[in-house]
Amino acid sequence: MRTLSAPAVAGAPGSWLARVCLTGGLAITLSLHGATITDDFGADPAARGWHSFGDTNLFSWDSAAGKLNVTWDSSRTNSYFYRPLGTILDRHDDFGFAVDLNLLDFAGGINPDKDSTFQLGLGFLNLDNATRTNFFRGNGALCPNLVEFDFFPDTGFGPTVWPAAWSTNSTLSYNGANDYTLLNLPVIVTMRVSMSYSASNQTIRTTITTNGVAVGVVSDVKLSPTFTDFRVGAFAFESYSDAGQNPMFGGSLLAHGIVDNVVVTFPPPPVQNLAGRLAAGQWQMLFTSRTNWVYTLERSPALQSWAAVSMPTAGNGGALMLTDTSPLPGVAFYRVRAERP
Repeated sequence: MRTLSAPAVAGAPGSWLARVCLTGGLAITLSLHGATITDDFGADPAARGWHSFGDTNLFSWDSAAGKLNVTWDSSRTNSYFYRPLGTILDRHDDFGFAVDLNLLDFAGGINPDKDSTFQLGLGFLNLDNATRTNFFRGNGALCPNLVEFDFFPDTGFGPTVWPAAWSTNSTLSYNGANDYTLLNLPVIVTMRVSMSYSASNQTIRTTITTNGVAVGVVSDVKLSPTFTDFRVGAFAFESYSDAGQNPMFGGSLLAHGIVDNVVVTFPPPPVQNLAGRLAAGQWQMLFTSRTNWVYTLERSPALQSWAAVSMPTAGNGGALMLTDTSPLPGVAFYRVRAERP
């Protein structure tokens, strides 16, 4: 029989894998649907794919209230409460999030040695990058692959909301002062924070409302003409360390809040409706592909090492078939590697 394992996200920042094992006889089809994550935290989020990284004490699930408590403390190590998306997003994808955010308190510049402001963040990141020891959000050269909502409390230059995108080479998309908005956020008030990225116009749009009324107008942020691309694969509440900053301009932050009713929207995984079959002695993988992805069929005799058995093939947004034209061994494991070009 043939068995099909669950798709898995590779550790590399730009690849996605789906696997199948061939030992003879039967075709198995896997259909992957859904491009929306919703969570009201009414049940344990750990049972639904949420994870903590770093200082896990900064995140606590309130089972009685059905909400998530979050502390943003820049004196701690980089810490995230995150949900993998099961795919990789770049500038050619439409995606976004909405969340109820109730800030209980916030203060910038709480460290006398780092008395400037620092960001409170939530949004999309690349786990491979963001969990490295040399990832520092306070150092613009060391924070690649981010698309996030940032709020900087006032420490003398005005409270600032800044929807930001950082490229794979750790460069901020910046067009000028219109990229950020001088806007304070209320405390002990539930806000609906929504941020969406549209591939058609390369623009991040953000709204912040309370009871349907805008807290203020947040500037749209368009990717700059020199911006290259990003690769993000998880949604997270992000408590960044203030380490790694230029000591002349160092900032710090401490904030507490409650989050609820998360909705994350994004395209489906790059391999859908996966099916395998043996035709005229050759193994074929059939699936629904997506544009802006490149696919390769790989084979392994024992899951130890993998070799490409097809040429890299660009996705067409429809049905795609990859074929292993070499003679089949007695047992073979197959996987489809999907990579962003």
